[in-house]
Amino acid sequence: MALTDQYNFELLENEAEKLVFDELERQLAGCQEELCRCNDCVADMAALALNMVKPLYRFSLLGTLYTAQARADEAYIASVQEAVSKAVERIRLNPSHD
Repeated sequence: MALTDQYNFELLENEAEKLVFDELERQLAGCQEELCRCNDCVADMAALALNMVKPLYRFSLLGTLYTAQARADEAYIASVQEAVSKAVERIRLNPSHD
Protein backbone atom coordinates (compact mmCIF):
# COMPACT_ATOMS: atom_id res chain seq x y z
CA MET A 1 0.00 0.00 0.00
CA ALA A 2 1.34 3.44 -0.96
CA LEU A 3 2.15 6.02 1.68
CA THR A 4 -0.33 8.47 0.15
CA ASP A 5 -3.06 5.87 0.56
CA GLN A 6 -2.41 5.73 4.31
CA TYR A 7 -1.79 9.41 5.11
CA ASN A 8 -3.29 12.74 4.12
CA PHE A 9 -0.69 15.07 2.59
CA GLU A 10 -3.14 17.58 1.12
CA LEU A 11 -2.21 20.27 3.66
CA LEU A 12 1.54 19.87 3.08
CA GLU A 13 2.71 23.01 1.31
CA ASN A 14 5.99 24.64 0.37
CA GLU A 15 5.66 28.31 1.34
CA ALA A 16 8.73 29.09 -0.76
CA GLU A 17 6.55 28.60 -3.85
CA LYS A 18 4.43 31.65 -3.05
CA LEU A 19 7.51 33.76 -2.37
CA VAL A 20 9.16 32.65 -5.63
CA PHE A 21 5.97 33.16 -7.66
CA ASP A 22 5.46 36.64 -6.21
CA GLU A 23 9.09 37.61 -6.82
CA LEU A 24 9.02 36.17 -10.35
CA GLU A 25 5.89 38.18 -11.12
CA ARG A 26 7.56 41.33 -9.78
CA GLN A 27 10.75 40.80 -11.75
CA LEU A 28 8.95 39.94 -14.99
CA ALA A 29 6.79 43.06 -14.67
CA GLY A 30 9.90 45.23 -14.31
CA CYS A 31 11.98 43.47 -16.97
CA GLN A 32 12.73 45.66 -19.98
CA GLU A 33 14.82 43.05 -21.82
CA GLU A 34 13.55 40.79 -24.61
CA LEU A 35 12.30 37.75 -22.75
CA CYS A 36 10.03 34.86 -23.69
CA ARG A 37 7.03 34.72 -21.38
CA CYS A 38 5.42 31.56 -22.70
CA ASN A 39 4.10 29.05 -20.17
CA ASP A 40 7.07 26.71 -20.56
CA CYS A 41 9.71 29.41 -20.06
CA VAL A 42 8.00 30.99 -17.05
CA ALA A 43 7.44 27.56 -15.48
CA ASP A 44 11.13 26.77 -16.07
CA MET A 45 12.08 30.03 -14.34
CA ALA A 46 9.95 29.16 -11.33
CA ALA A 47 11.25 25.58 -11.14
CA LEU A 48 14.87 26.67 -11.45
CA ALA A 49 14.47 29.34 -8.77
CA LEU A 50 12.70 26.91 -6.42
CA ASN A 51 15.59 24.47 -6.80
CA MET A 52 17.97 27.21 -5.65
CA VAL A 53 16.16 28.26 -2.45
CA LYS A 54 15.68 26.47 0.83
CA PRO A 55 12.18 24.95 0.93
CA LEU A 56 9.71 26.09 3.57
CA TYR A 57 7.36 23.15 3.97
CA ARG A 58 4.53 23.38 6.43
CA PHE A 59 1.67 21.16 7.48
CA SER A 60 0.47 22.30 10.87
CA LEU A 61 -0.16 25.53 12.75
CA LEU A 62 3.30 25.26 14.28
CA GLY A 63 4.73 24.88 10.78
CA THR A 64 2.85 28.01 9.71
CA LEU A 65 4.49 29.96 12.54
CA TYR A 66 7.92 28.62 11.57
CA THR A 67 7.51 29.57 7.90
CA ALA A 68 6.22 33.02 8.89
CA GLN A 69 9.50 33.65 10.70
CA ALA A 70 11.50 32.54 7.66
CA ARG A 71 9.37 34.70 5.34
CA ALA A 72 10.26 37.72 7.47
CA ASP A 73 13.98 36.89 7.39
CA GLU A 74 15.75 39.45 5.20
CA ALA A 75 18.50 36.99 4.25
CA TYR A 76 15.93 34.44 3.06
CA ILE A 77 14.06 37.06 1.05
CA ALA A 78 17.35 38.15 -0.52
CA SER A 79 18.11 34.54 -1.45
CA VAL A 80 14.71 34.26 -3.15
CA GLN A 81 15.30 37.49 -5.08
CA GLU A 82 18.75 36.33 -6.19
CA ALA A 83 17.50 32.86 -7.19
CA VAL A 84 14.68 34.34 -9.28
CA SER A 85 17.04 36.81 -10.93
CA LYS A 86 19.47 34.03 -11.86
CA ALA A 87 16.65 31.81 -13.12
CA VAL A 88 15.19 34.58 -15.31
CA GLU A 89 18.59 35.31 -16.83
CA ARG A 90 19.37 31.64 -17.44
CA ILE A 91 16.06 30.97 -19.18
CA ARG A 92 16.35 34.25 -21.12
CA LEU A 93 19.63 33.00 -22.53
CA ASN A 94 18.42 29.41 -22.97
CA PRO A 95 14.65 29.26 -23.55
CA SER A 96 13.02 25.84 -23.39
CA HIS A 97 12.12 25.93 -27.09
CA ASP A 98 13.67 26.82 -30.45
